[in-house]
Amino acid sequence: MPVDENEILVRAHGLRKRYGDFEAVRGVDFEIRRGEAFGFLGANGAGKSTTMRMIGCVSEPSDGALDLFGLDPHTDGPAIRARLGVVPQDNTLDNMLTVFENLTVYAGYFGIKRRTAARRAAELLEFVQLTARSRDKVDDLSGGMQRRLAIARSLINEPDLALLDEPTTGLDPQARHLLWERLFQLKQRGVSIVLTTHYMDEAEQLCDRLVIMDEGRIIASGSPRELIDTHVTKEVVELRYGGLHTTDLADIARTLDGIGSQVEALPDRILVYTDDGDDTTAALEARDVSPTSVLARRATLEDVFLRLTGRALGEDDG
Repeated sequence: MPVDENEILVRAHGLRKRYGDFEAVRGVDFEIRRGEAFGFLGANGAGKSTTMRMIGCVSEPSDGALDLFGLDPHTDGPAIRARLGVVPQDNTLDNMLTVFENLTVYAGYFGIKRRTAARRAAELLEFVQLTARSRDKVDDLSGGMQRRLAIARSLINEPDLALLDEPTTGLDPQARHLLWERLFQLKQRGVSIVLTTHYMDEAEQLCDRLVIMDEGRIIASGSPRELIDTHVTKEVVELRYGGLHTTDLADIARTLDGIGSQVEALPDRILVYTDDGDDTTAALEARDVSPTSVLARRATLEDVFLRLTGRALGEDDG
Protein backbone atom coordinates (compact mmCIF):
# COMPACT_ATOMS: atom_id res chain seq x y z
CA MET A 1 0.00 0.00 0.00
CA PRO A 2 1.54 3.38 -0.95
CA VAL A 3 2.62 5.71 1.84
CA ASP A 4 0.52 8.84 2.29
CA GLU A 5 3.29 11.40 2.83
CA ASN A 6 0.71 14.02 3.81
CA GLU A 7 -0.66 11.97 6.71
CA ILE A 8 0.29 13.57 10.03
CA LEU A 9 1.28 10.99 12.64
CA VAL A 10 2.29 13.43 15.38
CA ARG A 11 1.02 16.97 15.89
CA ALA A 12 2.19 19.29 18.67
CA HIS A 13 1.13 22.87 19.37
CA GLY A 14 2.42 25.02 22.21
CA LEU A 15 3.87 21.93 23.89
CA ARG A 16 5.44 22.60 27.29
CA LYS A 17 7.03 20.55 30.06
CA ARG A 18 7.82 21.95 33.49
CA TYR A 19 9.63 20.38 36.43
CA GLY A 20 8.87 22.68 39.34
CA ASP A 21 10.15 26.12 38.41
CA PHE A 22 12.25 24.76 35.53
CA GLU A 23 10.68 24.68 32.07
CA ALA A 24 12.48 22.06 29.96
CA VAL A 25 10.30 22.50 26.86
CA ARG A 26 8.93 25.98 26.18
CA GLY A 27 6.02 25.99 23.79
CA VAL A 28 7.13 24.03 20.71
CA ASP A 29 5.13 23.37 17.53
CA PHE A 30 5.88 20.57 15.06
CA GLU A 31 4.29 17.93 12.84
CA ILE A 32 5.70 14.53 11.90
CA ARG A 33 4.47 12.90 8.69
CA ARG A 34 4.12 9.26 7.76
CA GLY A 35 7.10 7.81 5.92
CA GLU A 36 9.67 10.41 6.94
CA ALA A 37 12.69 10.52 9.21
CA PHE A 38 12.25 13.50 11.52
CA GLY A 39 14.97 14.77 13.84
CA PHE A 40 15.33 16.83 16.98
CA LEU A 41 18.82 18.35 16.86
CA GLY A 42 20.49 20.20 19.70
CA ALA A 43 22.96 20.16 22.56
CA ASN A 44 22.46 18.13 25.71
CA GLY A 45 19.81 19.83 27.81
CA ALA A 46 18.10 21.48 24.85
CA GLY A 47 14.82 19.66 25.51
CA LYS A 48 15.10 16.92 22.86
CA SER A 49 14.76 13.89 25.13
CA THR A 50 12.02 15.55 27.18
CA THR A 51 10.04 16.13 23.98
CA MET A 52 10.67 12.52 22.94
CA ARG A 53 9.32 11.22 26.27
CA MET A 54 6.13 13.19 25.74
CA ILE A 55 5.76 11.73 22.23
CA GLY A 56 6.37 8.27 23.71
CA CYS A 57 3.51 8.78 26.21
CA VAL A 58 5.72 8.26 29.27
CA SER A 59 5.68 11.91 30.34
CA GLU A 60 2.56 14.08 30.28
CA PRO A 61 2.81 17.60 28.85
CA SER A 62 2.44 20.44 31.33
CA ASP A 63 0.61 22.50 28.72
CA GLY A 64 -0.21 22.62 25.02
CA ALA A 65 -1.72 20.08 22.64
CA LEU A 66 -0.25 16.78 21.47
CA ASP A 67 -1.85 13.99 19.47
CA LEU A 68 -0.47 10.83 17.87
CA PHE A 69 -2.33 8.91 15.18
CA GLY A 70 -5.27 11.21 15.93
CA LEU A 71 -5.35 9.98 19.55
CA ASP A 72 -4.89 11.84 22.85
CA PRO A 73 -1.89 10.60 24.91
CA HIS A 74 -3.72 11.47 28.14
CA THR A 75 -6.65 9.15 27.48
CA ASP A 76 -5.30 6.78 24.80
CA GLY A 77 -1.76 6.12 26.06
CA PRO A 78 -1.87 2.29 25.85
CA ALA A 79 -3.33 2.33 22.31
CA ILE A 80 -0.63 4.78 21.19
CA ARG A 81 2.25 2.90 22.84
CA ALA A 82 1.14 -0.31 21.09
CA ARG A 83 1.94 1.42 17.77
CA LEU A 84 5.33 2.79 18.84
CA GLY A 85 8.79 1.29 18.77
CA VAL A 86 11.06 2.93 21.36
CA VAL A 87 14.86 2.91 21.61
CA PRO A 88 15.82 4.89 24.75
CA GLN A 89 19.27 6.36 25.37
CA ASP A 90 20.08 3.41 27.63
CA ASN A 91 19.48 0.10 25.86
CA THR A 92 17.69 -1.47 28.88
CA LEU A 93 18.38 -4.93 27.48
CA ASP A 94 18.03 -7.96 29.79
CA ASN A 95 21.53 -9.27 30.52
CA MET A 96 20.13 -12.54 31.87
CA LEU A 97 18.55 -13.45 28.53
CA THR A 98 20.06 -14.41 25.19
CA VAL A 99 19.93 -12.09 22.20
CA PHE A 100 17.01 -14.08 20.76
CA GLU A 101 15.15 -14.17 24.08
CA ASN A 102 15.44 -10.41 24.45
CA LEU A 103 13.18 -10.14 21.42
CA THR A 104 10.73 -12.96 22.12
CA VAL A 105 10.19 -12.07 25.78
CA TYR A 106 9.65 -8.42 24.86
CA ALA A 107 7.10 -9.53 22.26
CA GLY A 108 5.03 -10.98 25.07
CA TYR A 109 4.36 -7.47 26.40
CA PHE A 110 2.39 -6.81 23.22
CA GLY A 111 0.45 -10.07 23.38
CA ILE A 112 2.27 -11.47 20.35
CA LYS A 113 1.96 -15.25 20.08
CA ARG A 114 5.13 -17.31 20.58
CA ARG A 115 5.34 -18.65 17.04
CA THR A 116 4.85 -15.19 15.55
CA ALA A 117 7.37 -13.72 18.02
CA ALA A 118 9.98 -16.33 17.08
CA ARG A 119 9.51 -15.69 13.37
CA ARG A 120 9.74 -11.92 13.78
CA ALA A 121 12.77 -12.24 16.06
CA ALA A 122 14.62 -14.32 13.47
CA GLU A 123 13.78 -11.81 10.72
CA LEU A 124 14.85 -8.84 12.82
CA LEU A 125 18.14 -10.41 13.89
CA GLU A 126 18.92 -11.01 10.24
CA PHE A 127 18.00 -7.38 9.49
CA VAL A 128 20.42 -6.04 12.13
CA GLN A 129 23.08 -8.65 11.27
CA LEU A 130 23.01 -10.46 14.62
CA THR A 131 21.75 -13.91 13.55
CA ALA A 132 25.09 -15.53 14.38
CA ARG A 133 24.90 -14.09 17.93
CA SER A 134 21.31 -15.14 18.66
CA ARG A 135 22.30 -17.56 21.47
CA ASP A 136 24.81 -15.22 23.08
CA LYS A 137 24.12 -13.21 26.22
CA VAL A 138 23.88 -9.44 25.91
CA ASP A 139 27.11 -8.87 27.86
CA ASP A 140 29.01 -10.73 25.12
CA LEU A 141 28.02 -8.11 22.52
CA SER A 142 29.90 -4.94 21.61
CA GLY A 143 28.27 -1.56 22.20
CA GLY A 144 27.30 -1.29 18.54
CA MET A 145 25.77 -4.76 18.55
CA GLN A 146 23.77 -3.97 21.68
CA ARG A 147 22.45 -0.83 20.02
CA ARG A 148 21.38 -2.82 16.95
CA LEU A 149 19.69 -5.35 19.22
CA ALA A 150 17.80 -2.54 20.96
CA ILE A 151 16.56 -1.33 17.57
CA ALA A 152 15.51 -4.88 16.60
CA ARG A 153 13.62 -5.20 19.89
CA SER A 154 11.78 -1.92 19.24
CA LEU A 155 10.48 -3.32 15.94
CA ILE A 156 9.06 -6.60 17.30
CA ASN A 157 5.52 -5.13 17.40
CA GLU A 158 5.79 -3.83 13.82
CA PRO A 159 5.33 -0.18 14.92
CA ASP A 160 3.99 2.66 12.81
CA LEU A 161 6.51 5.04 14.38
CA ALA A 162 10.00 4.33 15.75
CA LEU A 163 11.42 6.68 18.40
CA LEU A 164 15.20 6.67 18.77
CA ASP A 165 16.82 8.79 21.47
CA GLU A 166 20.49 9.52 20.67
CA PRO A 167 20.83 6.22 18.76
CA THR A 168 24.60 6.31 18.15
CA THR A 169 26.01 8.06 21.22
CA GLY A 170 29.16 6.32 22.42
CA LEU A 171 29.64 4.23 19.28
CA ASP A 172 32.82 4.21 17.21
CA PRO A 173 32.61 5.57 13.63
CA GLN A 174 32.31 2.12 12.02
CA ALA A 175 29.45 1.10 14.32
CA ARG A 176 27.72 4.45 13.76
CA HIS A 177 27.79 4.08 9.98
CA LEU A 178 26.48 0.51 10.16
CA LEU A 179 23.62 1.71 12.35
CA TRP A 180 22.88 4.54 9.89
CA GLU A 181 22.63 1.96 7.12
CA ARG A 182 20.10 -0.08 9.12
CA LEU A 183 18.02 3.02 9.89
CA PHE A 184 18.03 4.04 6.23
CA GLN A 185 16.84 0.57 5.27
CA LEU A 186 14.19 0.73 7.98
CA LYS A 187 12.83 3.93 6.48
CA GLN A 188 12.80 2.26 3.05
CA ARG A 189 10.58 -0.43 4.58
CA GLY A 190 8.01 2.27 5.33
CA VAL A 191 8.65 2.79 9.04
CA SER A 192 8.44 6.43 10.10
CA ILE A 193 11.37 7.47 12.31
CA VAL A 194 11.82 10.15 14.95
CA LEU A 195 15.29 10.59 16.39
CA THR A 196 17.14 12.93 18.69
CA THR A 197 20.81 13.62 18.11
CA HIS A 198 23.58 16.10 18.82
CA TYR A 199 25.62 14.80 15.88
CA MET A 200 25.27 17.16 12.92
CA ASP A 201 26.49 14.61 10.37
CA GLU A 202 23.93 12.11 11.67
CA ALA A 203 21.11 14.61 11.20
CA GLU A 204 22.28 15.41 7.66
CA GLN A 205 22.56 11.73 6.75
CA LEU A 206 19.29 10.45 8.21
CA CYS A 207 16.71 13.23 8.48
CA ASP A 208 14.26 14.34 5.80
CA ARG A 209 13.22 17.19 8.08
CA LEU A 210 14.40 18.36 11.48
CA VAL A 211 14.05 21.03 14.10
CA ILE A 212 16.94 22.64 15.96
CA MET A 213 16.26 23.04 19.67
CA ASP A 214 18.04 25.34 22.07
CA GLU A 215 17.11 25.94 25.71
CA GLY A 216 13.74 24.26 25.32
CA ARG A 217 12.65 26.13 22.19
CA ILE A 218 12.63 25.34 18.47
CA ILE A 219 14.77 27.97 16.78
CA ALA A 220 14.71 26.62 13.21
CA SER A 221 13.07 23.88 11.16
CA GLY A 222 13.25 22.42 7.66
CA SER A 223 15.24 19.91 5.66
CA PRO A 224 19.02 19.88 6.25
CA ARG A 225 19.55 21.52 2.86
CA GLU A 226 16.89 24.18 3.50
CA LEU A 227 18.42 25.07 6.86
CA ILE A 228 21.89 25.42 5.39
CA ASP A 229 20.68 27.47 2.41
CA THR A 230 18.59 29.75 4.64
CA HIS A 231 20.99 30.45 7.49
CA VAL A 232 24.56 30.21 6.19
CA THR A 233 26.65 30.73 3.09
CA LYS A 234 27.56 27.98 0.65
CA GLU A 235 31.08 27.55 2.01
CA VAL A 236 33.14 28.14 5.13
CA VAL A 237 36.88 28.74 5.41
CA GLU A 238 38.43 27.50 8.66
CA LEU A 239 41.60 29.07 10.05
CA ARG A 240 43.46 27.26 12.81
CA TYR A 241 46.27 28.63 14.98
CA GLY A 242 48.19 26.26 17.19
CA GLY A 243 48.62 27.39 20.80
CA LEU A 244 46.64 30.63 20.65
CA HIS A 245 44.05 31.55 23.27
CA THR A 246 40.45 32.56 22.55
CA THR A 247 41.24 36.26 23.08
CA ASP A 248 44.09 36.03 20.55
CA LEU A 249 41.76 34.46 17.98
CA ALA A 250 39.17 37.19 18.58
CA ASP A 251 41.83 39.81 17.93
CA ILE A 252 42.83 38.14 14.65
CA ALA A 253 39.17 37.82 13.61
CA ARG A 254 38.73 41.57 13.97
CA THR A 255 41.49 42.12 11.41
CA LEU A 256 39.50 40.13 8.83
CA ASP A 257 36.61 42.61 8.45
CA GLY A 258 35.45 42.79 4.85
CA ILE A 259 36.45 39.24 3.99
CA GLY A 260 33.49 36.93 3.39
CA SER A 261 30.02 37.70 4.71
CA GLN A 262 30.80 37.06 8.39
CA VAL A 263 33.73 36.07 10.60
CA GLU A 264 33.30 33.99 13.80
CA ALA A 265 36.03 33.35 16.39
CA LEU A 266 35.62 30.03 18.21
CA PRO A 267 37.76 28.74 21.09
CA ASP A 268 39.89 26.66 18.70
CA ARG A 269 39.51 28.25 15.25
CA ILE A 270 38.20 31.12 13.15
CA LEU A 271 35.39 30.63 10.64
CA VAL A 272 34.89 32.83 7.60
CA TYR A 273 31.49 32.42 5.89
CA THR A 274 31.61 32.86 2.14
CA ASP A 275 30.02 31.85 -1.16
CA ASP A 276 33.44 31.38 -2.80
CA GLY A 277 36.04 29.55 -0.73
CA ASP A 278 38.85 30.00 -3.27
CA ASP A 279 38.45 33.78 -3.52
CA THR A 280 38.21 34.07 0.25
CA THR A 281 41.34 31.96 0.75
CA ALA A 282 43.22 34.22 -1.65
CA ALA A 283 41.99 37.31 0.20
CA LEU A 284 43.13 35.83 3.50
CA GLU A 285 46.59 35.17 2.10
CA ALA A 286 46.79 38.82 1.07
CA ARG A 287 46.07 39.86 4.68
CA ASP A 288 49.08 37.81 5.84
CA VAL A 289 47.33 36.44 8.95
CA SER A 290 49.58 33.34 8.98
CA PRO A 291 47.32 30.53 10.22
CA THR A 292 48.71 27.08 10.98
CA SER A 293 46.20 25.60 8.53
CA VAL A 294 43.44 26.76 6.15
CA LEU A 295 40.51 24.60 5.07
CA ALA A 296 37.77 25.61 2.64
CA ARG A 297 34.69 23.34 2.96
CA ARG A 298 30.96 23.28 2.30
CA ALA A 299 28.70 24.67 5.00
CA THR A 300 27.07 22.17 7.39
CA LEU A 301 24.34 22.03 10.00
CA GLU A 302 26.97 22.76 12.65
CA ASP A 303 27.51 26.14 11.01
CA VAL A 304 23.75 26.72 11.13
CA PHE A 305 23.73 25.90 14.85
CA LEU A 306 26.62 28.30 15.46
CA ARG A 307 24.96 31.13 13.57
CA LEU A 308 21.67 30.66 15.40
CA THR A 309 22.97 30.11 18.94
CA GLY A 310 26.29 31.93 18.96
CA ARG A 311 28.21 28.83 20.03
CA ALA A 312 29.41 25.59 18.53
CA LEU A 313 27.58 22.39 19.40
CA GLY A 314 29.45 20.84 22.31
CA GLU A 315 30.12 24.05 24.22
CA ASP A 316 28.37 24.14 27.61
CA ASP A 317 26.36 21.01 26.92
CA GLY A 318 27.73 18.78 29.61
